Amino acid sequence: MRRYDIVSSLQDYREISWSERSNTSGTAGTYLKARVGSGSRARYLKLSRYNGVRIDGTECINELVASRLMEALGIEHVPYRLVHARVVIDGREHETWLCSSRNFRRPGEQKMGLGAYFELHHEGEDDPLSFCRRMGWGERVSQMMLVDYLLANRDRHASNIEVLVDRTGASRLAPLFDTGLSLVAPYGDDEERISAFEPLSPVATTNYLGSRSLEENVASVAPVMVARPLVPQDRDTLLEGLDNAASPVLLEKIWEIVWERWRWYAAL
Repeated sequence: MRRYDIVSSLQDYREISWSERSNTSGTAGTYLKARVGSGSRARYLKLSRYNGVRIDGTECINELVASRLMEALGIEHVPYRLVHARVVIDGREHETWLCSSRNFRRPGEQKMGLGAYFELHHEGEDDPLSFCRRMGWGERVSQMMLVDYLLANRDRHASNIEVLVDRTGASRLAPLFDTGLSLVAPYGDDEERISAFEPLSPVATTNYLGSRSLEENVASVAPVMVARPLVPQDRDTLLEGLDNAASPVLLEKIWEIVWERWRWYAAL
């Protein structure tokens, strides 16, 4: 089946202004974002980690892998596209891979981080997890815990989970997004460290709804409702077309992490 989530031909994005800059704890670098278009036609662009000299991160590749993984498991998510592009940062041109996503809000909806929404609407002894379950989002949250464990995601803070509110005040949990700081992202393009990473190694996470342990989080919600289990043949689906964007060492480690973590989860 032909896939349309990778644009391999080199695109000219040199006119894009990367106006949004952020730093994430645990990584040495900056994350640049941009938006083109408006309303339902808006596209959101992200670059992998920029260390001040070059783009050396793998976060955009991780976003595509996460998108494909959630598609396989039947989990609602924001689809990402990986784009080969020329960009300009601080007056210097770079050839890189960026990721692109569409606006997932419906007309009239406003977005709010789950942390802010919880502060406005929680009741009594609610904690964020029990609040989500009371709102009817329990299954979605459990799926998030599973995905974050499978991908060793280190960054699920309160604003990486969004609530969408329409004009009537009705709310829904946004599709799952922003899973780039996962897998072996902290190692950039250091193949020695990538190769040495043990797939089942515990990694600390900033998880607004759970603990800092990905293992504890997924164990607390298992079993999780998914469309089907992962199988070894999913390796080809997750990594298809990425040979030009990532090294064989990185691609092999990505699958090793996802598959070994799935086996651990399934054994629960």
